[in-house]
Amino acid sequence: MLIRALAIFLMLFTVNLLADEVENPSEANIQEISSQDGAVQDAANQAIHQELRSLLTGIETAINTEQYADLKQYFHENLHVTTINQNSITTPEGIDAYFKEWFGEGGYLKKLDIQLNADGLTQLHGNADDPNWGLVYGTGIENYQLADGRFLPMKTRWTATVTKDANGKWRILALHIGANFYDNPIFHAVKASTKYYAAGGLVIGAMLGALGMAWFRRKKQSTLV
Repeated sequence: MLIRALAIFLMLFTVNLLADEVENPSEANIQEISSQDGAVQDAANQAIHQELRSLLTGIETAINTEQYADLKQYFHENLHVTTINQNSITTPEGIDAYFKEWFGEGGYLKKLDIQLNADGLTQLHGNADDPNWGLVYGTGIENYQLADGRFLPMKTRWTATVTKDANGKWRILALHIGANFYDNPIFHAVKASTKYYAAGGLVIGAMLGALGMAWFRRKKQSTLV
């Protein structure tokens, strides 16, 4: 009887412990569950960041290979893009039209090679378990090839807002590209030419001044005679 009573007591004690653990989980168990949830979320976010990196690479490839029609697949249908020359593009078809106007056969410039680098991972926002938009920014090097074969490298900074489209794919909703007005090859070329013409003006001014003085002295001598 004693043994049976002891067995029943131990069984009831164990059941109570298990019930208490379910209702009031220990801190260690809470941390373990939280850690597992965090690992799952980190894995999900890593998949998002990988998709966004592929998006950035796809844009580079399309521009560098002059496949401008491929660019629209990386942008949201309600996009708004401010280009480096401060043009606004508000339709996916407008992206292809912009590049064809400026580059390639019949364009103002021969070719563009671009390199884009994000400053860090995209800042994801929205539902913590399922973010639906993000903010990312970084730098770019844009090498413009002129019709005469010269290259003009332009340093840029860009900021992009990304979001999911109707199919759950990440796309660029808004993009703004800018350049340092005082640190670009066009400004340096203008500055150099300004100095050139300024120096030329000084030389011409000095020559005219010397000729004027010579004429004045000759005029004065002829008056005395």
